[in-house]
Amino acid sequence: MNTNAIPANQRLGIELTLNLKRSGEAGFDLALDLTLPASGTTVIFGPSGGGKTTILRAIAGLEPEVHGRVVINGQVWQAPGVFVPAHQRHVGFVFQHSALLPHLSVEQNLRYGWQRVGGTQAEFEQCIEQLDLAPLLARAIGQLSGGERQRVALGRALLTRPEILLLDEPLAALDAARRSEILGYLERLKQTATIPLLYVTHAVDEMSRLADYLVLMKAGRVRQAGPALDVMNHPDAPLALRDDAGVVVQAHVQQSDEHGLLTLESPLGKLYAHGPSHVPGDRLRVRIHARDVSLALSHHTDSSMLNILPVTVLAIRNGGGGQALIELSAGDQPEQRLLAKISHASVTRLNIAPGLALWAQIKAVALLV
Repeated sequence: MNTNAIPANQRLGIELTLNLKRSGEAGFDLALDLTLPASGTTVIFGPSGGGKTTILRAIAGLEPEVHGRVVINGQVWQAPGVFVPAHQRHVGFVFQHSALLPHLSVEQNLRYGWQRVGGTQAEFEQCIEQLDLAPLLARAIGQLSGGERQRVALGRALLTRPEILLLDEPLAALDAARRSEILGYLERLKQTATIPLLYVTHAVDEMSRLADYLVLMKAGRVRQAGPALDVMNHPDAPLALRDDAGVVVQAHVQQSDEHGLLTLESPLGKLYAHGPSHVPGDRLRVRIHARDVSLALSHHTDSSMLNILPVTVLAIRNGGGGQALIELSAGDQPEQRLLAKISHASVTRLNIAPGLALWAQIKAVALLV
């Protein structure tokens, strides 16, 4: 459907046509034309300096030098002759650093924006429960850990009743344990949010766990955009050229044993993984790095590998550094792919070629959930 034929005030979604050109030492050139979904989590992914943060700031009205159009669910916030000031845009913004008011307690920070929009007590209590903030309400901001600060910042943004929630690398300043903790809250939030979330990151694990729609950015340009699993798993995507190339698979939990081993049902077939506590029926995403997939000509039962999957070679690509990236079909869905990164020497030794039937082997501890 040609969306340009639909009057702007009748469209639903996020329309961005942004241009910015800076010269001199801070030279930067941004040019993009995007239409993003009106719901779910859109992740803008790419290296630093690519324009990701500028996009969020332009949506929030904080980049007056950016020219173009910003339309949110039919509301024109910026266009030729139109510029809605930042304070009139219903945006929730969570920054890399929490930007909380240090002279106020946690509860006072949360109530600050909530009171300004006339929020209800039920909304306040729901947010407290969703982000597990009750134990923190009486604390001063200086008494919070980095992860706790980001939970409070997220709660404060949600309580302003935003029409869109912008998250600018909110986990970048946290250690691995705190990042994992906050990711869990964000995963739950994306399941319940009724507004679109735009999430900026250069971290593959955040992108793979949170994205419903994915935009790959580099040097101010969109390299690829589309439904997240399609983009992440496409063998020609820029992601496949990275050292952490791999695929992301949607799965659900069948059972969990006393040692934390998860049995998962997925398009690849049955998978075994170790991860956070889950209960049967939980839906999750599994990331499988190409470097963690080994290939064999026959099925081995005398190894520690728990994941042994029948696969067929579709293509062999140059992985750089004497390595080959093998694209494999797996499971009972023709579109499902698996990637393996092995040496060119192994390709030659095993006579690997398109059409060859193999066994893919992956350690349970290598699957990322």
